[in-house]
Amino acid sequence: MELLGTIVGLRVQTASLKVGEHGRLYNPSALRAVAALTIDDGGVTGWTAEGARVDDVHHRDHPATKYCGENGISLGFTAHYATMRAHFGEHLVDGIGGENILVSGSRMIALGDLGHGLLIAREGAPVLRLHALVVAEPCLPFSRYALGCADDARSEHPIKAALTFLREGRRGYYASYLGAPAIIRMGDEILLP
Repeated sequence: MELLGTIVGLRVQTASLKVGEHGRLYNPSALRAVAALTIDDGGVTGWTAEGARVDDVHHRDHPATKYCGENGISLGFTAHYATMRAHFGEHLVDGIGGENILVSGSRMIALGDLGHGLLIAREGAPVLRLHALVVAEPCLPFSRYALGCADDARSEHPIKAALTFLREGRRGYYASYLGAPAIIRMGDEILLP
């Protein structure tokens, strides 16, 4: 097993981050940091430090779900954010992409690294396995946001270059989980099996 890092951020999206006419704009205001997540086979549910439930719009059972079969749980890595910041600028702070689980670490994680899934080691609890990891392909609104473009940006060249740069996992990954509902918290370890 290889330790990739620890969980340094947990978030839910209370609504879509793609807003405006036809969802052309990216607005991260619906992101909520939480103290813990329950993961189950439908996605994640957040919990505040006070114990209040915060539903994620990508959970399969959300009344306005954005679930599409593979996006119930999303992960990002701080090393990827460092690369994005170096390319696009300081406005791409860790977690701004909306992943549920942000993992510390110093190396880039490629899809080929994830063929056997990921493990979440929790203190005093059984290890959890995330599987069926796929690339979270970048969308046009996030690419425009990364570039600092307004909605009416006319040039396609920078957008295409941004989409290309953000591909292949740099933007993050989606994962599936098949076990019993379980709680994960900040500081839990993420490992390659």
